[in-house]
Amino acid sequence: MNGLVMLIIAAVFLGGAYLLYGRWLARTWGVDPNKKTPANEFEDGVDYVPTTPGVVFGHEFASIAGAGPINGPIIAAMFGWLPVLIWVLLGGVFFGAVQDFAALYASVKNKGKTIGYIIETYIGRTGKRLFLIFVWLFSILVVAAFADIVAGTFGGFDAQGAQVPANASVATTSILFIAAAVILGYFIKQRKPKGVVSGIVAVILLALCIVLGLRFPLYGAKNLWLYFVFAYIFIASITPVWALLQPRDYLNSFLLVVMIGGAFIGVVFSAPVITIPAFTGFTVNGNTLFPVLFVTVACGAVSGFHALVASGTASKQIDNERHMLPISFGAMLVESFLAVISIIAVGSLAVGGKLPAGTPPVIFATAVSGFLLHLGLPKDAVYTIITLAVSAFALTSLDSVARVGRLAFQELFTEEMEPGTKPSRVMQVLSNKYVATILTLFFGYLLAILGYQNIWPLFGSANQLLAALSLIACAVFLKKTKRQGAMLYLPMGCMLLITLSALVLTIQSKGGKLFTGTFSIAADGLQLIFAILLFALGILVAVSGVIKLSEKEEPKLARS
Repeated sequence: MNGLVMLIIAAVFLGGAYLLYGRWLARTWGVDPNKKTPANEFEDGVDYVPTTPGVVFGHEFASIAGAGPINGPIIAAMFGWLPVLIWVLLGGVFFGAVQDFAALYASVKNKGKTIGYIIETYIGRTGKRLFLIFVWLFSILVVAAFADIVAGTFGGFDAQGAQVPANASVATTSILFIAAAVILGYFIKQRKPKGVVSGIVAVILLALCIVLGLRFPLYGAKNLWLYFVFAYIFIASITPVWALLQPRDYLNSFLLVVMIGGAFIGVVFSAPVITIPAFTGFTVNGNTLFPVLFVTVACGAVSGFHALVASGTASKQIDNERHMLPISFGAMLVESFLAVISIIAVGSLAVGGKLPAGTPPVIFATAVSGFLLHLGLPKDAVYTIITLAVSAFALTSLDSVARVGRLAFQELFTEEMEPGTKPSRVMQVLSNKYVATILTLFFGYLLAILGYQNIWPLFGSANQLLAALSLIACAVFLKKTKRQGAMLYLPMGCMLLITLSALVLTIQSKGGKLFTGTFSIAADGLQLIFAILLFALGILVAVSGVIKLSEKEEPKLARS
């Protein structure tokens, strides 16, 4: 298979899906460009901030992408390129993009509230509480997996102790990114420049950070950088969105455009040949195609995390309802396109049909830098920039998920009190944003030290189950408000079957070690507990939602 042909097929399919299916969904559900959005109605300068669509798209895409569309497809390529490609394209359009748009749409129509609030409103308070616990546990998994990935891209020394200049430059540039984001945030906040002006300033800051990063690499061990990453996301999760989250995502969106654009141009000019088989079998190295493929390729096809970002942050920044389709549906399709590039990358480096060695970010950066050699670009510089992009998006996802986890934990312990009454001291402590953040990051760190390879399957299962629960919540919302929601039924049913099956396999695998003497309390025990809790919570929330879907329609809730 030629990589250029695969890229063209993907571009035509995804572009057509946006123009036809995406616009049909917008017409079917109803988008009102004249209706006041939550960002304008409840503007508070912290979470509710009306923002230009380009900046919100940058935040949404940089947050949802992370390292997922690179890691997942490359790992799943063990089954061959064909099943991965089919799932990325079909899943990306009919599962992922639909979920992302539905979640953002439902949130904007409900005052910018989270999926948890939507569940409480249309399913019940018990369902909401169970969902919030699920979201908190899931956030811990994401923090663990992505923090380990980021720390790995910062690590300035390899296993033999030799220096890794590319990683050291990535570390320097990433630190400068943080400072540049703060500067850009204050500039946009105070000056309120036009989109073109803010874009020019962002590009200048981005270029300056990269140049300084390449010139002054900062060497440090991976463990040291892991501490830095957790310190950073603690700060990022409690600061106002305009001060760090928005501008950093905006900066990263330009970096992502450069990465995807460079990879696209590289594939066009090099037309790499994919040398891995189209299909290797239904069972590979003890992993079965179902359900492993569908939980491994998470973010490139469908991801529950996207619903949290859409309803947790993006919905509070939408300035006009007509921006919802490109910011949600469009961002998901671009992520699927990136996943296709990842398939081409791993396939082009295969030797004798065998997958290349190394971590997915290294494989991706090596392949793309190799593609761009045909344009005469220096391989080392390109490799560093691509590695930087992967690291930056993973760190951006950490920004968002740490905030989402903190908000879910706070909401879990925030009660609606009768007038004149005060919450208990325990409730006050647990709903405190600093306490909620510390607890979320503490458990995330415990899992992070295991390494993302060990927890990626569990993360994928939880992520896809969250997608199923989000789809159920959105389907109930659409039904209760007299909107068509049948297009959500097949995706939510499939994701429930896939993810519950995957969690059962994880429970069997980890639990089985108890009887073989190979069980590790630190590694297997923590994962077993998480798997059991996620399975139980998923079942309970799903049952609550399905019961509501099966009820006869009640005329009391009108469209809004």
